[in-house]
Amino acid sequence: MNYKKNILNLVSALVLGSIVFVACGDSQSPGVEYMPDMYRSPAMEVYVDYEFPDSATSRKAPENSIPIGYRPYPYTNDLEGFELAGKDLRNPLQLTERTIKEGKKLYESFCAHCHGKKGLGKGSIQNAIYGAVPSYMDETPNRRGNRSMRDLKEGHIYQAIMYGLNAMGPHSSLIREQDRWKIVAYVQTLQGKDPIAMQQDKDAVKKDTAEESIESETN
Repeated sequence: MNYKKNILNLVSALVLGSIVFVACGDSQSPGVEYMPDMYRSPAMEVYVDYEFPDSATSRKAPENSIPIGYRPYPYTNDLEGFELAGKDLRNPLQLTERTIKEGKKLYESFCAHCHGKKGLGKGSIQNAIYGAVPSYMDETPNRRGNRSMRDLKEGHIYQAIMYGLNAMGPHSSLIREQDRWKIVAYVQTLQGKDPIAMQQDKDAVKKDTAEESIESETN
């Protein structure tokens, strides 16, 4: 009986001692931690002095590094960049009717207040300096590069969304890349074009060109 009592007392003492030991640790500690990294982040605090040689706690990214998910845009905000974008840029999305509908919704949110819901330039906002926004069906060659609104190619439209044009401000920080291309596709419908058929024609030409190239190499 005394033996069992001694064992019970010993176990009780060990449990009590463990509790006291844990409680007397770090005052900021919640106690026993199953996964400490989940509670205490190993990341640096912004305004804590870590004794860097330049005394800058907020470290700069390595030179030429690119944020995850960011794609550099190679075309400059000038006439040369505008022309190159119109010549080289192609819509990377596989266009469908759904893509066009999504582009329409985005257009109505970001563009219709100036360009009008039907792209006729009769939006609710007019510019006092530049006057009314021209229609996408306008064939007057007075746009950048001496071309009309209807002649703007998909690369031109994308460039305008990126950097803005005349009274229109840049929208690159407001609209994601994929959504910009959806807007481009819908704007092409407002120009009286069929972007889906145009893309299919381009894909067919690429396929034929690739097959001819393979045949010539084989022969």
